[in-house]
Amino acid sequence: MEALTIFILAVSFFLLIGVGMPVAWSIAISSLLTLLISLPSLAALTTIAQRMGTGLDSFTLLAIPFFILSGQLMTHGGIAQRLIRFAKSLIGTLPGGLALINIISAMMMGAIAGSAMASASAMGGILGPEMEKEGYDKEYGAAVNITSSTMGLVIPPSNVLIVYSLASGGVSIAALFLAGYIPGILTCLFLMLVASIWAKNKGYPISGRSSIREVFSSFISAFPSLLLLFIIIGGIVAGFFTATEASAIAVLYTLILGFLYKEIKFKDLSKIFLDSSKTSAIVLLLIACSMSMSWVMSYENIPQNLSDFLIGISENKIVILLMINLILLFVGIFMDMTPAVLIFTPIFLPVVKSIGIDPIQFGIIMVLNLCIGLCTPPVGSVLFVGVGIAKTSIEKVIKPLFPLFIAMIFALGLITYFPQITLWLPGKFGF
Repeated sequence: MEALTIFILAVSFFLLIGVGMPVAWSIAISSLLTLLISLPSLAALTTIAQRMGTGLDSFTLLAIPFFILSGQLMTHGGIAQRLIRFAKSLIGTLPGGLALINIISAMMMGAIAGSAMASASAMGGILGPEMEKEGYDKEYGAAVNITSSTMGLVIPPSNVLIVYSLASGGVSIAALFLAGYIPGILTCLFLMLVASIWAKNKGYPISGRSSIREVFSSFISAFPSLLLLFIIIGGIVAGFFTATEASAIAVLYTLILGFLYKEIKFKDLSKIFLDSSKTSAIVLLLIACSMSMSWVMSYENIPQNLSDFLIGISENKIVILLMINLILLFVGIFMDMTPAVLIFTPIFLPVVKSIGIDPIQFGIIMVLNLCIGLCTPPVGSVLFVGVGIAKTSIEKVIKPLFPLFIAMIFALGLITYFPQITLWLPGKFGF
């Protein structure tokens, strides 16, 4: 029976995805088909509907639509140009200066907006043409933009880390936010190193040195945007407000900032609210369906069976973590981050706990794995956005993307096997 339930769940899900069914409905229908093995049809239908409803009955989840709205306000509020100018004043003189500017700006924009696709769109649309005008290959520019945009999902505030907190049964959001800083920055440094070496070998141009006055001016211009990160994280860590309250403050702050920058007008608000509502609806539907699948898997004892299977293969911590990383990398290629976190956290968290891995560290490992999946062919969502913005093809981007992909894998390995990279900062704040 246990093998049959796993078979039906997996096969029905991938068949539905294969015929073009939306991911959310594929998750819900495959969960229903699996539950029909154990329950009558009416009871199974009622249970799935009930679990979808109760899955969204969480105060913590209110943070997601608020952060999505603040991200939309940031995207329309002239933030990207100010971040690019600041990054350019700092590192424009290094080999591959524009590529490095893209990496740092995308990291900051992704963290502020909380969306890899928003970051890829903004940075690709602004820096892509400028890099091409300066003599950079558009495929190289696209590859840099694609990989660096995902780092905003590791560096807080991150909706995916909030989802992981929910799926893990209440791991501290503040601790997860603090844990994401060093891994995110470390990964970006590896991306910058690879991008710089590639640019130097290709002989790409180097920008002129900025004066102290230009650096200071660009910092002052970008400071209000960067301050948002300190307000949110500082307020959560200091206990002034919860992550949900912080998300509402982020909306108010970004709205005021957009008006002060004169980049947002009252007539723009209807479109911004509508776009953020659509995105929130998609994300919350994915969460509701994924919560029903998580319950079905728990009801059918699937996580425990898979946990026993993995530990049965080996009790070596290194081997188990390697297997989990490989599975998550594969999952990330085909599945969106939110359902992947909700579905696989209950499966793998008991396994890693049994071998002594801190749930905070595992949350960062999982998110970074799935970030890599976002820029991996054939169906990485950020990959498609980056390629579309650059007006090139996946086949042409693969060559410059490969070394950057290896840099992300290397960073993942360090974060997996050296826990202090993740846990040092939360430990300093008592988590």
